[in-house]
Amino acid sequence: MNQCRNCKKRYKTNVNFCSTCGNQLLEKKSNVIDFIIAFYVSVIVFIGVSFFVYDGYKENIWVEILIESLFISLVIGFSLVRKKEMLQLYKFPKINKSLLSLYILVTIVNSFLVYYGVEFVNSLINDVSLNSYESYLYLDYQFLWALMFIAILPPIFEELAFRGFLFNLLTEVTSVKSTIIATSLLFALVHFSFISLIWIFPFGLFLGYLRFKHDSLWLPMLIHFIHNLCVLLVDYYAFNS
Repeated sequence: MNQCRNCKKRYKTNVNFCSTCGNQLLEKKSNVIDFIIAFYVSVIVFIGVSFFVYDGYKENIWVEILIESLFISLVIGFSLVRKKEMLQLYKFPKINKSLLSLYILVTIVNSFLVYYGVEFVNSLINDVSLNSYESYLYLDYQFLWALMFIAILPPIFEELAFRGFLFNLLTEVTSVKSTIIATSLLFALVHFSFISLIWIFPFGLFLGYLRFKHDSLWLPMLIHFIHNLCVLLVDYYAFNS
């Protein structure tokens, strides 16, 4: 399915110009594929570098800030290439309050299921309980740092990267279904954990569905934030109890 970047009309077949606004519908497919490859390679390199840096410099807030800044710079750099269509994704979607409440309820329930499910799997494999909040105990204002790096920054910039820039490119060369799957897979790989693939990949599919259905990044960002915040709060409660 193709989509006009200007008026957002969708076409099931390949056409050169939008029949509604006259905008050229697609760039040359080769140019789009070059951008996709460049983005994938950049993210894969980032994943590799981050893994070794984190492994070598544990409990170092400046390393955390550096890695996060590199990812943010990478995402913003690519997004600026298509600034106009990225900005269009920040329009608030029209959504029924009941449907929004359902999305939020499903997210909260899912966050608890994921938390205790991952805890159970970790106990079987490593006999270790992984607590995200504990990663920031060496700092002052631990909860604020954890809130920033777990619940605030990831929903903003991961959604811009995967459900924004990459999603738009892939829909120009493949189906929406394939786009949602491809963006979800890369989204899962960024989290550096094989066990996490079990739940992050399906979560990415849900976020991709929301991005496509409502044609906005606000809803995926909100759901992503609520999910991460719930997990962090459970970790915080578990640690302090």
